[in-house]
Amino acid sequence: MSSGVRNNPPHLSGPRLLADIGGTNARFALEISPGDLVEIRDYACDDYAGVPEVIRAYLDEADHAEPVQHAAIAIANPIEGDEIQMTNRDWHFSIEATRRALRFETLLVVNDFTALAMALPYLTDAQKHKIGGGEPRPNGVLGLLGPGTGVGVSGLIPAGDRWIALGSEGGHTTFSPADEREIDVLRYAWKHFPHVSFERLVAGPGMALVYHALAERAGRRVASLETPAIVKLAQSGDVLARETVDCFCAMLGTLAGNVAVSLGAVGGVYLGGGVIPKLGKLFEDSPFRQRFEAKGRFEAYLKKIPTYIITADHPAFLGTSAILAEQLGTHAAGAGALIDRLHRLRDRLSPAEQRVAELTLKQPRALLAEPVAEIARLARVSQPTVIRFCRKLGCQGLSDFKLKLASALTGTLPVRHGQVHVGDTAAEFSAKVLDNTVSSILQMREHLDARTVEAAVTLLDGARRIEFYGLGNSGVIAQDAHYKFFRFGKPTIAYGDPYLLQASAGLLGEGDVVVAISASGRSTDLNRAVDIALTRGAKVIALTARNSPLARKATLVLPNDHVETMGAHVTMIARILHLAAIDVLAVGVAIRRAGPGGETAGEGALDWLGHGSGQGDGTPAAA
Repeated sequence: MSSGVRNNPPHLSGPRLLADIGGTNARFALEISPGDLVEIRDYACDDYAGVPEVIRAYLDEADHAEPVQHAAIAIANPIEGDEIQMTNRDWHFSIEATRRALRFETLLVVNDFTALAMALPYLTDAQKHKIGGGEPRPNGVLGLLGPGTGVGVSGLIPAGDRWIALGSEGGHTTFSPADEREIDVLRYAWKHFPHVSFERLVAGPGMALVYHALAERAGRRVASLETPAIVKLAQSGDVLARETVDCFCAMLGTLAGNVAVSLGAVGGVYLGGGVIPKLGKLFEDSPFRQRFEAKGRFEAYLKKIPTYIITADHPAFLGTSAILAEQLGTHAAGAGALIDRLHRLRDRLSPAEQRVAELTLKQPRALLAEPVAEIARLARVSQPTVIRFCRKLGCQGLSDFKLKLASALTGTLPVRHGQVHVGDTAAEFSAKVLDNTVSSILQMREHLDARTVEAAVTLLDGARRIEFYGLGNSGVIAQDAHYKFFRFGKPTIAYGDPYLLQASAGLLGEGDVVVAISASGRSTDLNRAVDIALTRGAKVIALTARNSPLARKATLVLPNDHVETMGAHVTMIARILHLAAIDVLAVGVAIRRAGPGGETAGEGALDWLGHGSGQGDGTPAAA
């Protein structure tokens, strides 16, 4: 199902996932070009365990030929960091973990009313219905509120040629009664809640509370009714139900007027949410607009401000799309405006170079991990063409291009690549070394495959014997790994001598595991030892460069691909990445061996879970 005619060119990176997740329903759409929505579907939240599960269900059912790389979620919740705990639902999730699990390049999570606010400038006259007031002031601030499961409040501030949405929890401001009837409603609500916010009374569930409060005020006993039943009674002429709707709308008018004067929303105040559209003529005939203007000395000010009911079917998608587009543009503007330059120069590239550009735009994260030969193969061009493409974008070569692209995609840390030069000051070379290392760690995190880690942990946990092989600088890492793993109570040893590697490999058998560590994966002595171990029936886990000779023969590979070009510095970064990979595997084995019932492994097996600083015998842990 499409939302309209496809007049815009499709997104170069494929369809974008847009979602609007509330306490009751999760709505999804695919945006194949700006404003062109297809595969619009609703899911009941009760049917799913959490956000990743409902997204995966949608992606499995939606019709899309290309993989989804960019996604944005509007959610009925404040967004204060990576960990999200929904207010009106027992769903908890990590944004970053969800992004990696679903293999998205980008996953943006925003407050649902922030997204709805961003949709306001894009609403047509047919998608909104005016309720009183004058004409909106051009480029004026816009206010937004609306009752649904809760009450959302937001605003939109003009800033040059763009808008800035306010993240607000204004629905939780303290309720203020405006007449004797509302004072009685407040007294009734105090019996149930120590703090009575506007959301307690003018959200969807609040109408039932108002109904029972007014019944008590009138000395009547009524059956327990939910909001839809009360609205139906009001539409059929029931006096108490009609009074309830009028009181509800009046209190909403108070809140809307508060928003208008607080923000100076001379561009208009918009009403969204799921409740108001269901009231129909009851809302138009209600005291809402009269109460909106009832601000004493500011009545004339508020009379000029128009109020609108949003009538669009899925307005949050419009705002979510705008926020995602801006976010992607912002990330592209970072890292030397690499992506922006790519778009501007695209017409001036040769047909072969354009194929590399298309590959970059469609699979940017996958591109980061590939050597020049593989990029050339995927783009169906020669290797010199790949290098020419990088230089036309203002990069020194493929390494520089990858680092700038990685920075644009990450968008979370101000990490940049800096080549170390003779003559650099201490401040300069310190910053360059640390920035280059952090950048490589971030790339490793993005490309670490959880299934491979799980398989490696299974091999190590079930191994009869574990041997760590590393030559040169990698020998130090093998010794560090030996120190960590022997504490699990398994026969474990590390070798860094070529002769001992091969001699020991000849004594291995089925059930034994070798962890081979090499930055390049091309060492003849190490590869010969691995060949012997495999021939004897042992399994080999390789920590090495992707597509290296060692990687091609290993049972499992945890690739450490970096993009540094300075020979000495490659070893430095590879060492850090290999140490981190060993830590990942050690933590995995510790968790596996601990199990749900507590520690079952050797002395100190759980230290990795708490990053313990000691060995349990009073001596410090090894560095």
